[in-house]
Amino acid sequence: MTALPAALEHLVTRIKAPLRDAVTDNSAVETTVKAVLADVKARGDAAVRNYSVKFDKAEIGALEVTMTEREAAVAALDPQTRADTQFAIDNVTAFAKAQLATILPLEVETLPGIHLGHRVIPIERVGCYVPGGRYPLLSAPVMTIVPARVAGVKEVIACLPPNAHQAMIAGCHMSGADRIFRVGGAQAIAAMAYGTETIPKADKIVGPGNAFVNEAKRQVFGPVGIDQLAGPSEIYTLADDTGNARMIATDMLAQAEHDVRTRVGLITTNRALAEAVLAEVERQLPGLSTAPVAGVAWRDYGEIIVVPDEATMIAVSDRIAAEHLQVHTRDAMAFSRRLTSYGSLFIGENASVVYSDKCIGTNHTLPTMAAGRYTGGLWVGAYVKVCTHQWIENGAIDQVAQPAMRQSASEGLEGHRRAAAFRVERN
Repeated sequence: MTALPAALEHLVTRIKAPLRDAVTDNSAVETTVKAVLADVKARGDAAVRNYSVKFDKAEIGALEVTMTEREAAVAALDPQTRADTQFAIDNVTAFAKAQLATILPLEVETLPGIHLGHRVIPIERVGCYVPGGRYPLLSAPVMTIVPARVAGVKEVIACLPPNAHQAMIAGCHMSGADRIFRVGGAQAIAAMAYGTETIPKADKIVGPGNAFVNEAKRQVFGPVGIDQLAGPSEIYTLADDTGNARMIATDMLAQAEHDVRTRVGLITTNRALAEAVLAEVERQLPGLSTAPVAGVAWRDYGEIIVVPDEATMIAVSDRIAAEHLQVHTRDAMAFSRRLTSYGSLFIGENASVVYSDKCIGTNHTLPTMAAGRYTGGLWVGAYVKVCTHQWIENGAIDQVAQPAMRQSASEGLEGHRRAAAFRVERN
């Protein structure tokens, strides 16, 4: 159940409450991942192979996918699938280029002779985790690898489970991965974080995954960067009395089929809509081929909340900060401007999470578990460093040196004072 402040909790009515809490469900995962990380760090490739057998039931030959295998995977794609994958690559590329164009180098003279600025520097090596999942998610490599290429990352490596569909290798290749490895799960995150005999150490690891991948990213963060903790997935819809129960239920179940831990929800001002959505989900589930997954997610993590007014709906939504947030209200555009915490926003009934998931151009790697309160999703800016610099003209030093000397003296930092004074005396 989503934890709400007392001031909000007494205003809401839960037509359906989740049975489980995704945060407390993670303790066993945390213990398992800690052991995997330590083992891979100590034993490298040997540990990676052992865990591939243990978790993926896969005996790996060569860890790296050869160029011949990559090209064969692309050739084996159905022509329409290949065209659709290229369509997604083109759209993600175009949007990433437009985003990158907003991140500009800076040079400014803040005081006479005092020059400050920043450079935009691509990361040297990025590791992209590409989930295999229950289905071949061809959009997954597009979302992580393509923005890295646009950003100018020097080397992009990709790891995907050894039993992933061959089409996933094709997706990695078409998206521009320099190297592709048959390693999945927490062991893949460990390999990219620490490096092994075969897999090089990455400077940053990006990409969504299951609870074990997410936890591994959390534990390795520090010596290696991560994009965010993305997953399991979430979708919430904000709706008033104009909401379409069938559409809302369909969208929730579409996202629920990702994983049994997916969080799906509705926040509405209309009780009749809430009850209609509840009935519609139960009506649709039996006919859904992915019901064994979606049904568990709905049972354990599904949530329908009724609130008294729009202000409360916005407050509850911003507290939840859902990964995917749909707005189905009379004036969805105006309403959406009042929202501040979410991963990605879908304004009006024509917008759909599935378009973002697959091909429209915005990234589907997004913050979950309320991280939308402090960060957005994966974007081209995650692959560059904005690093500041300064340079000072002769004769301009006193403007900053004298205040720096006085501050250093008052703080008892004599070494700092001398460093500033040396430049005054030399000048």
